[in-house]
Amino acid sequence: MKAILLFVITAVVVAVEPVPHAMVDSQSSMYWYEAIRHDGTSPTISNGKSWVVYRNVKDYGAKGDGTADDTLAIQKAINTGDSSGERSGGKFGSTGAPAVVYFPSGTYLISSGLKNYVNTVLMGDPTNRPVIKASASFSGSIILTGQDPSYNSLVGFYHEIKNLIFDSTAVASTKTITLLQYSISQGCQVSNVMFNMSIGATGHTGITSSGLNSPLLLNDLQFVGGGVGYAVSATQYHFKNIHFKSTADHSIDIITGLKMTQVVQATGQGLRFEGCTTGIDTTGSTNGMFNLIDSTAVNTQTVINAGTTTTAWNSLVLENVIVDSTTVKVGGSAVLTGSITQGQTWIRGNVYSTDSTTPKKATGEKYATSRPSALVNGTGFYYTITPPTYEEFPITQVISVKGVSGHPVAGDGTTDDTASLQAIINESVGKVIYFPHGIYILTDTLLIPPGSRLYGEAWTQLSASGSKFANAKSPRAMIKVGNPGDVGVAQFTDFLFTVADILPGTIMVEVNMAGNIPGNVGFFNCHFRIGGSKGSKVENCKSIGTCNAAHISAHLTPSSSVYWENSWSWSADHDLDGGTSGEPSDGGGFFIESQNGVWMLGIGSEHHSLYQMNIYRAKNVFIGLNQGESAYWQVKTGNTVINPAPWTDSLLPGEPDFSWCGASDAACRVGVYQRVVGSSNINLYSAGFWNFPCSADSCQTNAVIYENNTKLYSYGVSTINCKNMIVESGVGGNKNVAIVTRAANNGVAFNGFQPGVMAAYFRQSA
Repeated sequence: MKAILLFVITAVVVAVEPVPHAMVDSQSSMYWYEAIRHDGTSPTISNGKSWVVYRNVKDYGAKGDGTADDTLAIQKAINTGDSSGERSGGKFGSTGAPAVVYFPSGTYLISSGLKNYVNTVLMGDPTNRPVIKASASFSGSIILTGQDPSYNSLVGFYHEIKNLIFDSTAVASTKTITLLQYSISQGCQVSNVMFNMSIGATGHTGITSSGLNSPLLLNDLQFVGGGVGYAVSATQYHFKNIHFKSTADHSIDIITGLKMTQVVQATGQGLRFEGCTTGIDTTGSTNGMFNLIDSTAVNTQTVINAGTTTTAWNSLVLENVIVDSTTVKVGGSAVLTGSITQGQTWIRGNVYSTDSTTPKKATGEKYATSRPSALVNGTGFYYTITPPTYEEFPITQVISVKGVSGHPVAGDGTTDDTASLQAIINESVGKVIYFPHGIYILTDTLLIPPGSRLYGEAWTQLSASGSKFANAKSPRAMIKVGNPGDVGVAQFTDFLFTVADILPGTIMVEVNMAGNIPGNVGFFNCHFRIGGSKGSKVENCKSIGTCNAAHISAHLTPSSSVYWENSWSWSADHDLDGGTSGEPSDGGGFFIESQNGVWMLGIGSEHHSLYQMNIYRAKNVFIGLNQGESAYWQVKTGNTVINPAPWTDSLLPGEPDFSWCGASDAACRVGVYQRVVGSSNINLYSAGFWNFPCSADSCQTNAVIYENNTKLYSYGVSTINCKNMIVESGVGGNKNVAIVTRAANNGVAFNGFQPGVMAAYFRQSA
């Protein structure tokens, strides 16, 4: 999202160098990431070779003994920059000051709040999660302000928190306190974190977000005690595997698990409510649509408490929700009691079925539905995977790409690292391959064989460069995950895929491999960035027609089976580092042709020219959240580059040519958000598609295209400033019919916009 950066004037303090962190013996039982050599750099800033990425808080004076006050030491680890000053105040832009602030196991007592900055990973030892604990005399109302105060939350990218416990149990239960204030947007993550609050502490809240935010995913969290688990304000969200826990006897210990202040589109997947008064509160007047799937509740008085509405707002979908209580209340009255089991879906909202071309306003009805067996486990729940930490691997089984004799690797944004990286990857099958932070230039395809586990650091960049990626008519993969027919393990964690130049022949990631089990081939907290920052010449391109910087972010070929979690494909609409950004006209975001199973959780795809998500002749695809934004240059007055230009002569089979539009109809030829053609067994949830630069439906004609599919179930489509929410073909022989319109699915005003909200589309489910 494009927004004005709000910089805070901050006093510059000269950086204090940490005590060097000692290397440990190779036989140590210490978690491998703590033990390995850390030599990451920041290639795009002055003196970036000496930049300190890894910061063990004990090297900055923290004790972690539960007694000493560690506040200042932890904050020093977060703040420390270089000789020019601290990391605060946006001094190094959004990408120039990467930091991993690492907490060894222990209890870190703090007496006042901590403040975080952009491009920071706060990370604990996953083998024994460290505790950040507020003291009994804690001053302030927030334990951790998780977002950078120098940036508007809509550009609050690249913040990560994982493997930690936040604890407020020593704070008086009557005191109002938030453990994590987290108003951020895409490219961020909170994972494997517990929020431990006193039982009966009604003033304690685990996480709070406020104002305008555009996040994607929260995953694998636990909330214990307190008054509210998470008080949410966001445009969209995917909540995955979150446990709101009570005491051992399951007594009522938490007032509200999720309190939805304002959210247009959201999915709750794998939520467990245990001893809550209310699991999910959506009574706020600006809540659009909530999908609750594969979730359970024990001794919870009400699972969902929803508000009344006369619009399409406050829509609900429930699937595989197993409870022992009242399931849904609307306006204080119970409308559903008991479980929703396999093979049925309970819906409140506008439903489009084959028996009518107009929406039916379902007020709480059950529909017979199905899920493909390839996507679900023995309980009928969709497979989910916990992001790998590789804690089971000893340090002897972890290879740093910068430490392999005979294969020099620079990661400096200039040196060609292709040959050395390929050799290291080939020699390290079965091990963990660690990439210290940097920019690793690739001038040819990097082939990832079965048995590969790649682990980045603070979004390590893999960046395409050179003539082999320049031919738009002969595209080439930068990262090629296996060959067709390969089966095995290939996993990526904490990477950023980029292009160093305008390279229209680049397929940034191509996946051919399938896993033996779901998740064996997987991408976790991995993102794409085209332009928008230092280190890429795309930042300087001026002409839209000649700025076709890459063809596809990710291509999932027919032979692939892959699990994606928390991934943002961003064609930059502004510059993150204070420069003047060009406007890339790259081709597409995600192109899915897989037949063997795809799971996509918390996916964002923004500003690509042709499409954000293109599912073509695919089978067995689950998407839990699909967020997208239009290419801003396409909806600007006077735009003369009309789709499929500048890709007219280089479209791949299965990519849209916009032949359904008039030749000069610019609004019709704006890139589509989600396109599903000739596919089967497709289950889609929570699609949120936003067109912000213009202020009317006339700016963009079509958001979603469904054409000649079978067993397609779509639950929840929301749009802003787009006339037709869904255009269909192949239902009763029809072609290009605007079946779901924004005007027929009005919600209430959301931050000055008028969204449309549809609950369910079943017209291609046979």
